[in-house]
Amino acid sequence: MTKGAVALVLHAHLPYVRSTQPGSLEEDWFFQALIECYLPLLGVLEHNDDDAATAPKITIGLSPTLLSLLDDDELKKRFPNWLEARLQLLPEAEPSLRHAAVHLAWTIERHRQSWLDCNGDLIGRFARLQQRGVVDLLTCGATHGYLPLLRQNPEAIRGQLRTAVREHQRLIGERPLGIWLPECAYYEGLDRWMRDAGLRYAVLDGHGLLHAHPRPRYGVYAPICSRNGVAFFGRDSDATLPVWSAKDGYPGDPQYREFHRDLGWDLPLEKLEPLGLKEPRPLGLKLHRVTDHTLSLDQKQPYAPDIAAERIRQHAQHYLRGRRQQLEQLAATMQINPLLVAPFDAELFGHWWFEGPAFLNELFKQGPTEGIQFTRLRDVLQTAGQLQLCDPCPSSWGQGGFHNYWLNETNAWVVSEWDRAGEAMVRRCSRGVGREQDLDLLRQAARELLLAQSSDWSFILRAGTTTDLARNRIKRHLERFWLLMAAIDDNESLPHGWLEEVQMDDRLFPLIQPLDWAMVHRETMQR
Repeated sequence: MTKGAVALVLHAHLPYVRSTQPGSLEEDWFFQALIECYLPLLGVLEHNDDDAATAPKITIGLSPTLLSLLDDDELKKRFPNWLEARLQLLPEAEPSLRHAAVHLAWTIERHRQSWLDCNGDLIGRFARLQQRGVVDLLTCGATHGYLPLLRQNPEAIRGQLRTAVREHQRLIGERPLGIWLPECAYYEGLDRWMRDAGLRYAVLDGHGLLHAHPRPRYGVYAPICSRNGVAFFGRDSDATLPVWSAKDGYPGDPQYREFHRDLGWDLPLEKLEPLGLKEPRPLGLKLHRVTDHTLSLDQKQPYAPDIAAERIRQHAQHYLRGRRQQLEQLAATMQINPLLVAPFDAELFGHWWFEGPAFLNELFKQGPTEGIQFTRLRDVLQTAGQLQLCDPCPSSWGQGGFHNYWLNETNAWVVSEWDRAGEAMVRRCSRGVGREQDLDLLRQAARELLLAQSSDWSFILRAGTTTDLARNRIKRHLERFWLLMAAIDDNESLPHGWLEEVQMDDRLFPLIQPLDWAMVHRETMQR
């Protein structure tokens, strides 16, 4: 076995896209993630855990908003019907796509049975994998707020982190020890609030370690410890680029499934009307292969699952041999065993890259033969001994390690809105309320503030995709927040039935504590 190890880290997250309307775009986001990513991922991990010849180890961050969606009974009831509607559309594909359609139908049926077998309890399956030592489950910011842009009110940071820890413990049954910082974004002093929430380690982009003070002796190949007692791991670009890049990495192989060609675009509108759709949109039914990056979508060729399966085996072997070469070279110059940290968005595996879960399966299957050992972040810290004391550098996993994807001309307007709402929340929570009914209003105001802070909406505004949806989400949550605050501060009456409707829409974080937003004494911040 090669000295050192590989730590695969997946960030499993969706914003709180719960919708009361069946067939909505938000519902599609969640259900596609279930069938394409999370059910296949669980299947791979459970299968390899049952195989004595493999030793699957992986770290997965489950965001609190994703956990809330996974725990939603109404969404669980709607998911089988959503699947059935898509299975009924697959026979409508043209004859040249029949083999790909049959394969996709078989895949959906297999994962649907997995769903039915566990009664939709994916959270319980993740928790059991942690209990068996396969998975290390991390938390995230409560609503994936971009923490460096919320620091104007440090209590907002505390609210994001404490709410996340509390929700993770409620649903998983254990307090999280580590966190996937939203967008891997770090600023000076954030480790104090991580420690305050009981969080002991996180992953940063390579910039966060390579520009730490002092410079770490082993770069990104060993964790460091901040002066506030929090450990940080650094992303290794060599271990991530072959998997992450659609252009230069494995996902762009001509034999793999094409993401952008979808049956929802190809079928006539009358075939989509039974789904309640008034215009074409992606349905998660993709039957073509990449073919050639220079070709237009209408020139893509039918997907051939058997050929893709062979490419998966070849790419897994190529990846493992590349990591073995890395580890051997590092071990020759390091006095400790090297660590390669490879963090990814979980939805890369299955949603963006259909073959991704099968690739993970091959990594675990071929790992022992190729001399590669996988590990979890918590296991590294339990055996690492004393870590080098370094202060991480402010960074994110955006381009160049900077924050500008979440702070630019398309989305900067929201930062002042967050600051103003956060300041009002701190004032009210520091003063408290005199009536039980006001406490209920304050709890809902905290939920609305958190939901408005989601970095996903800023990301979408910058990406230029579903910008109207993102802008409306931010404004809706802020409007609800201010109405709730006015009802508390000025004793203004809320419209009849309005509160019940809001609580039905945004019914996450049942244990939320407004005291988490009470004013922080400045001397506390300096510790």
